[in-house]
Amino acid sequence: MAETTTLETVREATGGRIERMRLFLSEVRNELKRVTWPSQKEVYATTVVVILTSAFFGIYLFILDFGLNNLVQWIFRRFGAA
Repeated sequence: MAETTTLETVREATGGRIERMRLFLSEVRNELKRVTWPSQKEVYATTVVVILTSAFFGIYLFILDFGLNNLVQWIFRRFGAA
């Protein structure tokens, strides 16, 4: 009798998982239908903004790093630590 109960429990758990998975995928599909996808023009514009912002901050940080490095080198030379 214990084997029958265990077998039934496994079947119920498996059926429940499959049903929950089916419900989940159905809900995902419904949510994706409600998504407002950006137009090609919007994607292009935001891509350009991201690239320009990344380039600006890359150059800015390069200059800042270069300047601080030269300052530290000057301090080391000035006080004879290097």
